[in-house]
Formats: sequence, C-alpha cells, structure tokens
Amino acid sequence: MSKQTLLAVLAHPDDESFGMGGTLALYAARGVDVHLVCATRGEVGEVSTELLKGYNSIAELREAELRCAAGHLGLKGVHFLDYRDSGMDGSLDNQHPNALAAQPLEAVAAKVVGYIRQLRPQVVLTFDPIGGYRHPDHIAIHNATVRAFEQVGNPGFALDGLPPYQPQRLYFHTMPHSFLKFAVQFLRLIGKDPRKFGANGDIDIAAIAEVDFPTNAVIDIRPALKKKEAAGACHASQGGGRMGGSLFGFFLRLFSGKEAFMRAYPPVEEGEKMERDLFTSLETQMGV
Repeated sequence: MSKQTLLAVLAHPDDESFGMGGTLALYAARGVDVHLVCATRGEVGEVSTELLKGYNSIAELREAELRCAAGHLGLKGVHFLDYRDSGMDGSLDNQHPNALAAQPLEAVAAKVVGYIRQLRPQVVLTFDPIGGYRHPDHIAIHNATVRAFEQVGNPGFALDGLPPYQPQRLYFHTMPHSFLKFAVQFLRLIGKDPRKFGANGDIDIAAIAEVDFPTNAVIDIRPALKKKEAAGACHASQGGGRMGGSLFGFFLRLFSGKEAFMRAYPPVEEGEKMERDLFTSLETQMGV
C-alpha cells in the first residue's frame, strides 16, 4: 500500500501559509506526504529594497520565502509551474505573455495533470471558485485544477508518458462566512472601507462576504497553529508576522483554530455529516 499523499495546487508563494497552512502542517505531522504545486513565483508587487538585499529579483526572494515556509509546514515537495504572477484584475501585468491568468486552460491543466500522475495523491486541494478574493491567478489555478482532476484518469489527455491515475477527493479551501461578515462590520467600525481592503485597496471584502460556499469539512488545526504562524512569518515581503500585534490580528486569531473546505468530489449527498478528516474512509492506492 502506498502512503497517504495530499497535493495542494495554488497560485503564489504565501498562499500555502496564509490560507490552508494549518491543514498542510497538520497532515504532514501525521506522516502524510504533503506536496505543493505553485503556479508562479509571485513576481508582481512592491518589495522594500531592504528585503531584496541578497536577491536578484522579487521572484527569487519570494521563492526563498516559500521554501522557508515549506520547512515549517513540513512539506515533502514544492513544485513550480513556471508561470508569471498576473497581478490583480485589470492591471497591466494581466497582459504579460507568461501571466498565469492569460494562459489557455488546457495547457495549465495538462501541467497539473503531470504532477497528479507523478505524485499520486488521494486528496487534492485548491482555491474556491472565486479564488478566495477574486484574484485572477487564484481563479485560473482553480479552473485548471478542476479540469486536471476531471481529465487525469483519461489516457488521451496530456500525453506525458505517465499512466492515468484518479485521486479520490477534491476540496476547495473556503473562507468562513462568519469571519467575513465580522470583518466587514469590524472594518466599518474602525473607519475602514471593507470594499478597499489590503495594502493597495484592491480587495473588496464586502463583495466576497456576499458569496457563501457550502462547508463540508472543518479541520481543527490548533495542534499545527504555531507551525502555520511560523510559515506565515517567512513571507516578510507579504506582511507575514506584522499583523499579529494589531487589534485586527487579535480578532483574526479568534477564528484561526479551524480551516474550512468545500468538497467538490465526490459530490456531497444529502444528509452527510460534516467531515473532520480529509482522509476519512479513503483507501490508499495499491502500487506507487
């Protein structure tokens, strides 16, 4: 019997830590082989010259931050698709010829298929359909991962010399609706516009809070919380570790003990209980 293997397919360095980092660390600590496919190296954005010392580019810095985080999370492997960060919706970076969001869906899906066939995970994780906060790269890699999951068992798709293989479960990481609604009210209370959140004011939390995806699995990450926090601190260029002492950081920690997921496959049947383990009732696959 092969080991339990979990694969997260995400867009940028830091997605693995700030989002589902507790889940990744928890399963790694349990002996699961946890792998990350990261579509880009997070090339877009402003980074202080102080942080860039010793690095030739933002991409090189952010890859180093990711590898630091991977060590804290206990990841077995980090794999890149070698696309470029597209930036936020409407930015000029969207038009770069290697921007992830500008790539054909089938081409990106074929690369993801290659990693699924190579790593043979039982469980695959990615973003929800709006990419958490509507980042074009998050949505692009969500769509590519869904397509890859559908086609990875098809011997006629992505002729890469690897045998077809079918993972048993696909989950989308979701933001707790209760936290999003709280965040909108809290930001308004302190005089901030929830429609212009983030360093660049380009995240509309109010609009995100209007979308409520079903929650089918809730993972208690408290045993792995310190590992998640340490991984987040690696991403200094993205503000890792700086929010902890703020009032908003305090409230954020109140919601930080659990991570929520929507199960996309197999379809959820009426009356199913909330899952507390992504590997419940799964059989490891024969062979390697």
